[in-house]
Amino acid sequence: MKQVVQNYKSGELSVLEVPVPGCKPGGVLVRSVYSLISTGTEMMKVSEAGMSMVGKARSRPDQVAKVMQSVAVNGLPATYRKVMGKLDSYTPLGYSLCGVVEQVGAGIDDVKVGDLVACAGNEHALHAELNWVPKNLYTPVPDGLAPQHAAFGTVGSIALQGVRQGEPQLGEVALVIGLGLIGQLVVQLLTAAGVRVVGADPDPSRCELAERLGAVACGDPGSVAVETAVAELTGGHGVDQVYLAAGGGSNQPVELAARLARDRGRVVDIGKCRLDLPWNAYYEKELDVRFSRSYGPGRYDPAYELEGRDYPIGYVRWTERRNLACFLDLMARGRVDVGPLVSHVADFEDAVETYRRLKDGELKAVTALFRYPVPEAEAERQAPEVVVPEVRRTAPASAPARPSGSPVRLAFVGAGNYATSMLLPHLAGREGVALSAVVTTTALSGANAQRKFGFARATTDLDAVLGDPAVDAVFVVTRHSSHAELTRRALLAGKAVFVEKPLALTGDELAGVLAAVAESGNDRLQVGFNRRFAPLLREAKARFGARSGPASLRYLVNAGRLQHGSWYLQQGTEGSRFAGEGGHFIDTASWLLGADPVSVYAVAAAGNEDLQVVLRYPDDSTATLSYVTAGAPGFPKETLDLVADGKVLKLDDFVRASVYGKKRWVSSRLPKARDKGQSAELAAFVRAVRTGGPMPVPLESLVATTAATLAVQSALAGGAPVALARSL
Repeated sequence: MKQVVQNYKSGELSVLEVPVPGCKPGGVLVRSVYSLISTGTEMMKVSEAGMSMVGKARSRPDQVAKVMQSVAVNGLPATYRKVMGKLDSYTPLGYSLCGVVEQVGAGIDDVKVGDLVACAGNEHALHAELNWVPKNLYTPVPDGLAPQHAAFGTVGSIALQGVRQGEPQLGEVALVIGLGLIGQLVVQLLTAAGVRVVGADPDPSRCELAERLGAVACGDPGSVAVETAVAELTGGHGVDQVYLAAGGGSNQPVELAARLARDRGRVVDIGKCRLDLPWNAYYEKELDVRFSRSYGPGRYDPAYELEGRDYPIGYVRWTERRNLACFLDLMARGRVDVGPLVSHVADFEDAVETYRRLKDGELKAVTALFRYPVPEAEAERQAPEVVVPEVRRTAPASAPARPSGSPVRLAFVGAGNYATSMLLPHLAGREGVALSAVVTTTALSGANAQRKFGFARATTDLDAVLGDPAVDAVFVVTRHSSHAELTRRALLAGKAVFVEKPLALTGDELAGVLAAVAESGNDRLQVGFNRRFAPLLREAKARFGARSGPASLRYLVNAGRLQHGSWYLQQGTEGSRFAGEGGHFIDTASWLLGADPVSVYAVAAAGNEDLQVVLRYPDDSTATLSYVTAGAPGFPKETLDLVADGKVLKLDDFVRASVYGKKRWVSSRLPKARDKGQSAELAAFVRAVRTGGPMPVPLESLVATTAATLAVQSALAGGAPVALARSL
C-alpha cells in the first residue's frame, strides 16, 4: 500500500510503498476514502522539516533541552548518533480521515466489514491507503453524512473539546482569535450553543467566511472594529470567553484576550500560539486560563487509546471517542456545515505536489482533502449493494371482476390536505364509484370529509373498515411513517390498496409489505406515482417514439423550502424529504426509459436536503435528478429533458412540452391548470378494481422504484454507487 511520509532531516516528502498493517485484536483495518490535511498542524511540521538544523533547534527548544540532558547522561557521540538516526528516518503525516472497514479484529462488535467510519490519531488515521485503528479512535458515520465531511471528525473533536473547556452558556458572548480551520469550527459550535461570536483574524477572506458561518462580526485583531463589536454586544463589559485558535510567534492574541475579556472571564488555548501572559492584565481581571488537550479525555492515555479501556460515562461524560461521535452527529443534523471549509480536494497520488503548493502559498486553503482510489481488484467486492426484494405471489396478478352495474366501494384512511385536494375531488361523484367510509384519528376531520365528499360513514375504527366485506379498495393517505404498516394490514384483509408515496421508508418495511403479498396472495397494490399518467407527458413520450440507443435524462426538481413546523421536517419519524417524495421522480424517469434502475449514486452537502442522484439503467441510459430546496419560488417546480437518438424531449412543469427531432412538436396551448396525472391514475386504479384486470403499474416496478429511493440514503452514506441487485 502507499503512505505519505517525510524525512525530518532533509524535509523530503514522498508517497512510499509500505507493508499493509495487520488487523490486530481490539481494532479494525480501515481503507481510506478521504483524509484531511491540516493546513495548520501538518504544514507547521512540514515547514519545520525544511529548516536548517539551527532553525529546527530554534523552533523546538523543548527538544533541544532533551538533547542536552541526553548529552550529560550518555555523552556527545552516543547522543549525536541517536539524534541523527531519529532525524534521518521517515515519519508519517495525517490524523483525521474517513474510510471503510476492511477487516474487523477480535473483540470488536460495534462495526462490520463495509461500514463507514471516521478515524482519529496521528499514529492511526494517517495519510495512507490502509490504517489499523483501535476501538476508541474510530466511530461509525451517521447515515446521510458524506465521507468527505466525515473526514473532519478529528479536527472537529479538537474544536469541540476546546468549546467544552470554555463552558459556554446560552446568551453569552465569545471572542475567537484565529479563524483558520479550528477557529471556523469553534465559531459554528458556539453559534449552535446559543453564543454570540466575534472573530479576529488578519485575513479578510477568513473573516468573511466566519460571518457566513454564524459570527456576528469579524475583523483584524488590531482593528477598532473588533473592539467596537465586543463593546456593543456586551455593554462594555467584555466577552465571557476567549478562544485562542491562532498559531505563530506573536503575543498579540493573549494580549487581545486580556483586553477584551470581562472580569473573571475564561481564556481557552486551543491552538499553539505564544503565551507570554501579561501578568497585571490577567491578575487584575482574575482571568481563568484553560488549556484544551487535543480531542478530549483519553488522549495520550495508552490504556484508553491502544487497549480500548473506556472511561465510565458517569465520571467522564465526553471522552475522545464520544467527542468524535458527537461532532459527526452535529454535522449529520446540519448544526455544523464543513462544506464551505473545503477549499481543495486532491487525488492521493498527487500528495507531494499538494503539500508543495500549500507550503509555497500557491494553494491557499482553509482545508484540503486527499481522495483515495478504490483498487480495481477490490472495487466489485466492496461495491455497496441493495437487494431489490422479489415479489412472490400465491395467486395470479388479477382478481374477480365486480358484478356488472355495481359500484367500486372505496374507503379512505386519512383525510388530510393531499387526500382532500388532489384525490377525493376526482372520485366524489364519479360514475361507478361509491365512497363507503373514511377513517381518521380525530372525529371532526372525518366528519368534515364525510360532509364535503359524501362518504357513507366516518369512523375512527380502522379494524371495522378492514373487516367490512363491502369495501373493495382502501386508500392509505396518512403520514409517511404509517404507509407500510397500513398497506400490509389492508392487503392481508384482502383489499385492493392505493397508497400514497412512499410505499416504505426502510428495507424492513418494504419486506413486510411483500411478505403480506406472499402470505395473502393479494397483490392488488398501486402507489401514487401519478406523473407517468400525466396527459401532456404521455403525449410527449408518444411523439418522441421508440429509441434504439442509450438515453440521457435530466430532471430538475425545484422543491422549495418547507414552512416551519411542517411534519415533513420530522425526519426522525417521517424520513427525509427525498425519501418521501423522491419516488415520484425515479418512477417518472424509469417509465420514460422503459426499465428499472440497476445502480444509484447520490451526493449532498452535509445537513442539506439538496442532493444530486444519478440512476443507471440496464442499457447504459442514465437519469440525473437534481432535488433542490434553495431555488427561487417563482421558478417552475419540475423540468426535465430526455435526449437519445438525435432527439430531445422537453417538459416544462406539466404546462408545456416539446419534442425536437426530424420534425418539431410543441404542445399547442397552455392548459388551464397543471395536470400531473392524478385523475387518469385514479381512473386506471378504479378500472382495475372493477374489472379484476392488472393494476396500472406492475408491482415489480413499484418495488424497484421504492428500493432505488431507499438506496439513495445508502449511496449518500457510502460515497459510492449502490448496486440494485435482484434477489434470487
